[in-house]
Amino acid sequence: MKIGIIGAGKIGATIAQLFVAAGHDIAISNSRGPESLRPLVQELGAKARATSVDEACTFGEVVLLAVPWHREDALPSPERLRGKIVIDAMNPYDLAGGFFDLHGSTSSEIVLKRIPGARLVKAFNTIYYEHLSTRGRKELPVQERHAIYLAGDDAQAKEVVAHLIEEIGFAPVDTGSLHEGGQLQQPDSIIYNQTFSAREARSFLRNQLHKIVDSLPDSALAQALEILNRHKT
Repeated sequence: MKIGIIGAGKIGATIAQLFVAAGHDIAISNSRGPESLRPLVQELGAKARATSVDEACTFGEVVLLAVPWHREDALPSPERLRGKIVIDAMNPYDLAGGFFDLHGSTSSEIVLKRIPGARLVKAFNTIYYEHLSTRGRKELPVQERHAIYLAGDDAQAKEVVAHLIEEIGFAPVDTGSLHEGGQLQQPDSIIYNQTFSAREARSFLRNQLHKIVDSLPDSALAQALEILNRHKT
């Protein structure tokens, strides 16, 4: 697969290494231009190239966004991403080290408003980059691998991203839609930067759901039980 990466910081560079090792071709870009990425690309080898942001978007069948969330100017133009599977690995940190007030929305929902028409999947934002670099285990059964969460409203796009996660030695765990699942993946959530295996993550989330059910009024129980049943496997 051809993958474009926008942002060459710790997350972007680490994911580039993992995708190249899995046999994919990558085009990596940043705001400073291709020349600044020559040492990284040389290290990555023949399956990597340094490009402009626009060229990375054109190149990629899948495009990963790993730039500071507040830097809207660092994002490609919407036309470059329309119809493409886009992985949002960003978090809404503000310049003071806290989080932007999203007024009930999720960071990925706001990103999608910036790039309408993209097939957006939230992923790779809940894992520390050193864990991403060192905890992939292709030799383990998927359920025993370190969990990487994903959320989105496009089922086919999520399948593609889930397959990429498995290829680099991790386990995809679907948290749901871009709104509900995206809320669960925010930096202050109960799963953020946790070192769960997929099996542990699903067990933990079921336990949390049961706690919520116990405190719900009777009028909400039917909907909660429907959700629990949907995720029982």
